[in-house]
Amino acid sequence: MINRVILTGRLTDDPQFRYTPSGVAVVTFTLAVTRPFANQNGVREADFIRCVAWRKQAENIANYLKKGSMVGIDGRLETGSYERNGRRTYYTQVVVDTATFLEPRNASNSGRKQRGDRGTHSNKRKTPLGKREKRL
Repeated sequence: MINRVILTGRLTDDPQFRYTPSGVAVVTFTLAVTRPFANQNGVREADFIRCVAWRKQAENIANYLKKGSMVGIDGRLETGSYERNGRRTYYTQVVVDTATFLEPRNASNSGRKQRGDRGTHSNKRKTPLGKREKRL
């Protein structure tokens, strides 16, 4: 079976970075991806796609991307659910394996840390996540 997602878009807000209780870095963000066609009014609409990255990939995204940054994502689709206040909520998100920063650092990240170069960062997971780390 194949489960692969490739997207190019812009972050709708600054990435939300944190550590799980077991100390694993995780970042979530929403990517706005413009549709390749216009609607009946001639407007190109966008889809807003929830994304999550783990470990070193999460740290790189948190350090170098911000609201408006353009990024290419290669990952997989994940669905799940959680219960809060007695109500079950279902979600769909992209788990990021590789993020390619598509703009020079200073184009969208002025004021952020200025380490490293623009480039591709991979987050191929070698060990499975525990139950607790899978939830956001």
